[in-house]
This record gives sequence, C-alpha cells and structure tokens, in this order.
Amino acid sequence: MNTKILKTVKYERYIFGILMAISMVWLAELSGEKEIIFPEICALTIGAWISEQQPWAVNKRRIFLLMSAAALFGVLIVRYCPLPLILQVCICFGFTGVILTACKTNFVPIISACILPVYLKTSSFIYPAAVMVMALMIILAQWIMEKNHLRPVNKFIPCNFDLKKQLEKWTKLLTVFGLIALVPFETHQIYFLAPPLIVMFTELSNPKSPARKRPAYIAGLMTFSAFTGSIFRLLFNVYLNLPLSLCTALSCIVLFIALNRLKLNFPPAGAVLLIPMILDKNLLVRFPLEVLIGSIVLSYTAMVLFNDKKL
Repeated sequence: MNTKILKTVKYERYIFGILMAISMVWLAELSGEKEIIFPEICALTIGAWISEQQPWAVNKRRIFLLMSAAALFGVLIVRYCPLPLILQVCICFGFTGVILTACKTNFVPIISACILPVYLKTSSFIYPAAVMVMALMIILAQWIMEKNHLRPVNKFIPCNFDLKKQLEKWTKLLTVFGLIALVPFETHQIYFLAPPLIVMFTELSNPKSPARKRPAYIAGLMTFSAFTGSIFRLLFNVYLNLPLSLCTALSCIVLFIALNRLKLNFPPAGAVLLIPMILDKNLLVRFPLEVLIGSIVLSYTAMVLFNDKKL
C-alpha cells in the first residue's frame, strides 16, 4: 500500500477516533447513564484505527467476545462477590489472564474493561451492554477502513503460549500486583493503580514488548494524559459548567497531537485520558500525581522483575 496515502488518511483516522469518544460521552450525558462512558474505547481507537500496525495479536471476533466477557465478569464480581476490593480486583486480573491465554491473544485492554466496574462499584448491566455495542462499532469501523484502504489489514497470528510459562507469568504478575496494591487499597487511594496503569504494567511485563524500549516515555505519556483529561474536565466542566463531551474532544485532540509528535501510539494512554470524565470532581486535582507515581512504580517494577525473555 502507498505509504504517502496512509500518512494522509491517518489524520482522518484521528478524526474518527475523536468523534467516537465524543459520541460516547455525549450519549452518556444525554441519557444520564454514566456507565456508558468506557475509557478504554479511546485505547481501542488508538490500537485498532490509528496505529498502522495493530499492537495486539487479535482478530475482530476476539475483540468483541473478550471485551464483552471481561466487562460482564467485572459487573458480576461487583454484584455477587462480597470480598474486599483488592481481592475482587485480583480475581478480575486473574480471570483476564485465563481468557487471554485460552484465546491465544495478548489483547490486554480487556484487563481495564474487567477491573473498571469494580473500582467504580458498577453493578448495572448497562456497562457491559455499552461495551458490547462500542466493541462492535470499533470492529465494524476497522473493517470499513480496511476495505476502503484507510488502514492496513492486520492478519491475526495466534500467540504461541507455553501453558506452564504462562501460568508462572500470571502467578508472578498477580503476586507482585497484590503486594504493590496493599498500601493504595488499604488507604483508599486506588487510582495510584488506575485500571489503564494495570494494563501498562501487564504490557511492560512482556519482555518482547516494544514499549519496554521507552519506559520513561511511557510513564511520561500516561502522566501527560491524566493531566490533560483532568485539567480540561476541571476548567470546562467543573468551573465553567460546559459539557463533558467538549472536555473529551479537547483532551483527545491534545493527546493525538502528542502521539503524532512522539511517534508513540501506546493505547493505555488513551484510556487514562478519559478516566477523569468519570471521576468525582474532588479527585481530579490529585489524579495526575497518582498516575505519575503509579506509572513510575509499575514501569520500574515490570522492567526489573520481568526481564526473562523466555516468558
């Protein structure tokens, strides 16, 4: 495919991504159902639409099934599992590890989709229904883009997991995460480990991940995204009482400009950008600092403890 054409239509894909996020938030505002806001949708548009090479080994059917299963499982945990929050999160984390391994994919955004309702105590089935609809929209738009040569067709090659090594990896991931989470969860400062940061941690724990080549940039990008989303929400929504959809549009524009300049399409940055749109306004001031500290701790831990290329 002509690379010049791809560079031109890339900006169109940015526009599609912004419109997708705006539509989601606008619908949530219009209906009064905050559960419709799914921050990971921005991560999916970055990976499935904007990136030339999709960062995950996954096909369209798996995107829909895995996203749907993860979102539904998270809500079921909130409704029917009366355990402490840290154990609920670890159960969700472990569940996503099982289904990722079973489906032979590294589609890690489902981790955030599963854990987010637990953080927000979302028990409404509106959340998984919204995730299903948005996942369908993502894969339908990706198919249309591929058919019209607006993006390359990414062939699905299943991950060749060694079950024993995968078990070792996820056991280690859960153990390390559980230890790191003890203090934030005990002190009720859970957004030091915001769901997109857990996705980042999982991605960086893969020794073969390209993201490991630029861990400082990744931590900086996550912090920048958190700050951008928080400042626009504070200025335009909290202080000026303007729509959340406007905050979302401005935040996405700023982030996509940054991604284009850095040449670094890291999907979890899109998810952390939209977290402020669903947070209590009293948490917005400290959220970027929490993401900064959490990003540094998790990225450093992943780089040091998960450096065995055999995993």
